Amino acid sequence: MNLRDLRYLVAVAEHKHFGRAAEACFVSQPTLSTQIKKLEEELGVTLIERTNRQVMLTPVGERIVAQAQRVLREVSQMVHIAEEHKDPYGGEFRLGIIPTVAPYLLPKILGPIKKAFPKLRIQLTEAQTHVLTRMAREGDLDAIVLALPLEEDSLKQVKLYTEPFYFAASRSHPKAGQKTVSLDDLDHEEVLLLEDGHCLRDQALEICHTHNAVENTNFRATSIETLRQMVAANVGITLMPELAITSRSGPVRYLPFKGDNPHRDIGLCWRASSPRAELLGELAEVLKKAMKQVMAGGKAKEVA
Repeated sequence: MNLRDLRYLVAVAEHKHFGRAAEACFVSQPTLSTQIKKLEEELGVTLIERTNRQVMLTPVGERIVAQAQRVLREVSQMVHIAEEHKDPYGGEFRLGIIPTVAPYLLPKILGPIKKAFPKLRIQLTEAQTHVLTRMAREGDLDAIVLALPLEEDSLKQVKLYTEPFYFAASRSHPKAGQKTVSLDDLDHEEVLLLEDGHCLRDQALEICHTHNAVENTNFRATSIETLRQMVAANVGITLMPELAITSRSGPVRYLPFKGDNPHRDIGLCWRASSPRAELLGELAEVLKKAMKQVMAGGKAKEVA
């Protein structure tokens, strides 16, 4: 038994097809099939139920695939540890980022990261806060970018920037003609929010409840872009993070809040025990500097 055969088995389990699994592993289908057959003979069990229509794992096959996945993750971690030891500023760097930040922040930070740490190979994972937190805690990610504060004592937290929220409404909305709004303008507004699991939903919901806004419970979006389209259709209003305001024209008006401006803090977090603590501290400073320039030079004024 070798790691190559385990990778073949996991590929078949993921693709449910020998041909596609072989393509993913960059081998011929006969080679992959032969190696998996040898693995079955070595273990003395049937791992895959083969029919003309589909490929299915047997019950014992499912258990062995789960174990194989764990083995391959541990081997990957061993390689990662060795790379870190040889060069803490080089090798693979696994960065997680929440979906309401990723598409708007990444284009602004990947360049500065590459410039500051040219030997790093950035591997990105996009997931909700609870998933990223678990992955960081368990060592599957080196660092994560998400909204603060984070209730996780094992993770060091560094604020990168503060991002204001804007009042987003259709151009046909009664308040669309205003230059600014106040938090009191949320009173009795029907607000569109993201689905459960997004920290942006929790932040917006807290603001809305405090100022008597009403959630539209008939609709929950899976992304900010979906929220934008529903706002454009005048289904309701929403609170839009500044970096997500990608256009100054179109069917949506983005009005800044005057006075007590609602906002969220975005930060970089990593395990306090990480052997790459020095790199992570420097990375945080690079990101803070980059975002200071972005937030100072690209303030999302009222969209005319």
